[in-house]
This record gives sequence, structure tokens and C-alpha cells, in this order.
Amino acid sequence: MNNNYNNAIFPGSPLYSGNTQVPNQQSVPPYNYDLPMEQSYIENILRLNKGKKVKVYASFPDASNENKDKIFIGIIEQSGRDHLILSNPSTGKWNLILMIYVNYIEFDEKINYSPEFIPNN
Repeated sequence: MNNNYNNAIFPGSPLYSGNTQVPNQQSVPPYNYDLPMEQSYIENILRLNKGKKVKVYASFPDASNENKDKIFIGIIEQSGRDHLILSNPSTGKWNLILMIYVNYIEFDEKINYSPEFIPNN
């Protein structure tokens, strides 16, 4: 009887070359949901200001003239590399805005900014 599982390598199983363990290319490391804060990317700045009220000015080039330019007012709930999520307590609406459409963001209070963003001279 032919047993194909005798020398099978399963994802996550270590591989060995002699006595040295080699990373198994089939294993997938766990995803880290905390994105690095070491650079001055807009999503990192927005994360530092989570909970603040903002006005987001956005332009949608393919929209009709009446919807081409919009202002979104709300509280920063989340920020990612390509998106921003705002909630507006006045209207109860939530907005998911793609960063590609954001022109600029206006704050009514001081912006939190990390000194880690300033490059070493």
C-alpha cells in the first residue's frame, strides 16, 4: 500500500538541513494588525488623532459636477493605508473615504504628531 503521507511536509512544520532548521516557505506568519509608526504617513498621523473632529475635503474626478467636490465632517474612528472612517454624531452617518480622493483634512484643535516622525539629522 502506497502511503503518500510518510514524508509529507505540512504548512508550519519546520524543515531541516542537517541539524539546522530552515524556515518553511509554506508557513504563513500571523498578521500584525498594528501598522508601524516609524514614518510620517498620513494614516499614522490620523491614528494619533483618533477621536478628534475633522473636515475632510475630497474630490471625485469621475463624479457629476454637483458631487465632484465634497466635505465630510465627523470624528476620526479608524485610519488605514488607503482609507479613513469618520462618524458624524449629528447625522448618525458613517463615511468610509478612500485616501486617494482626500485633498486635505482640517482640524479644529491642535494636531497630535509624534517626534518619531522627524528624521534624525
